[in-house]
This record gives sequence, structure tokens and C-alpha cells, in this order.
Amino acid sequence: MRLICRHKSLDLSVPRIMGIVNVTPDSFSDGGKRPSAQAAIDYAYRLIEAGADIIDVGGESTRPGAAPVSDEEEIARVLPVITGLQGTSCIISVDTRNPRVMHEAIVAGVDMVNDVQALGATGALELVAKSGVAVCLMHMRGNPESMQQQLEYGDVVSEVRDFLRQRLALVISAGVRPDSILLDPGIGFGKSLANNLLLIKHLGGLRHLGAPVLVGVSRKSMLGQLTGRAVTEREAAGIAANLYACQCGARVLRVHDVTACRDALTVWQALEGC
Repeated sequence: MRLICRHKSLDLSVPRIMGIVNVTPDSFSDGGKRPSAQAAIDYAYRLIEAGADIIDVGGESTRPGAAPVSDEEEIARVLPVITGLQGTSCIISVDTRNPRVMHEAIVAGVDMVNDVQALGATGALELVAKSGVAVCLMHMRGNPESMQQQLEYGDVVSEVRDFLRQRLALVISAGVRPDSILLDPGIGFGKSLANNLLLIKHLGGLRHLGAPVLVGVSRKSMLGQLTGRAVTEREAAGIAANLYACQCGARVLRVHDVTACRDALTVWQALEGC
């Protein structure tokens, strides 16, 4: 199992780590911590040294209630970072739902688009299909401003699975390589705590759709609801959730704490191989 990302590829026979690099003033756990492009580039290289296989660069917060930013502002935030990371063997991803930002990032050499709207914006699907970059398709109801107002599901596992099945088929029919696609159930995006727990427990149903599964639980509110811990104190809870997700079939873990996640995966894989 390999993920093809433009001119790079990633072996997914074992779980891999996507390190988060937010270039935003308002992300829920690390907003404003990297006020310049160089600070973000330096941080990304530290994550790569710590064991990140993918670096995900984001210029717009998608936390619950977050307001959108202008195309120009988002491009100004992410483009210098993407440019500064060219030359690394690590896969570089842009975390955006904006086709204009996608275009600029692709021109700058990004390897992957991570889209919380599953290429739902006008022109996004066609742009990615002709570019050759990889894509992560995520489930979200509505948008970040309204998503936590839409928490009622008949069967959250079936509804998320059916949505991702439809998007996967559409993206492949548009010309995206099947081995260039990841699926993300969207933990915390328009879901209650109970919804999130069920989705992680039943990740196997997504894996059977035929594309590798990415999971992002790092520092999220579900961990705070379960433990009572503040955002900056959820590392241990995140490790537990991520290892359980791996047991259920996740192949990419999107995390803030790369060193801790890498150590946990190393021990887990050693035990699995005994």
C-alpha cells in the first residue's frame, strides 16, 4: 500500500505521521505561535527531524466557529512556508478548502491537498485531478462556522461512510489516481463526543472503501471532554486515541506532538511484530 503524491510516494504498510504546521493567529491550540514564515519553516523542519512523514501547512483555522479568511491572506500565510520547504523528501501538504489557494500551492510545489470539504468547492475537483497531487477527502457538515450546530445523525458511521464512498467515486471518475487518495472521517467536525468515539471504533468500515484512512484527534475537544484536560495537556490522551485508531485501521495520524506519537508508534509496532 503506497500513497502517490506527485513525484513522491509514501509506504503505508505501517502507520505514518502527518505533522501540523498552522500559520494562523486563531487555531484552537497553537494559533499565533509561528508569527513569521521562517518560524513556521524552522518548526516544520523540527517536525521532520522528529519523524513526521507529511507536513500539513494551514493558513485558515477550521476550529468550530472560525470565520473564513480572504484568499489573499491565506495565500500570504502558506505560500512562503511551502516554498521554503521545497527540496525536502518529506511530503508537503496544504490544508485548505479554497481552490485559489490550492492552485497557488500546487504551482509552488506542494505534494498534497488536505481539504475539509472533500473538494466540494467549485473548481477544486478539476484542479486537483489535472495536477497529479494527492488529496485527503474529509467529511464535514456545513462549514467551520456552523458545523457544531448540526450534530444529529440517524447513523453517524453509515452516513460518514456513504458520503466518503460517493466522494471517492466522484474523485476517481474525475481522473485522480486511486492510490493518491486518503479518507478522513472528520473527527470533531460536526460531531458530538459519542459520534467521534463511534467513528474511531468503526474505522474498519472506511478502510474497506479502498483508500487509506487518515485520523486527526490531536488536542481536540473530545479528549478534553473525556479527561478534563486543557488543550495543552492532552498529549497522553491523544496517544491513546491514535494507537486505538491504528488498531482499527488508520494509516495516517495527523498530530501536533510528533515526537510523542513517533515513540508510541515505535513501541506499538515492536509489540505488534513480536
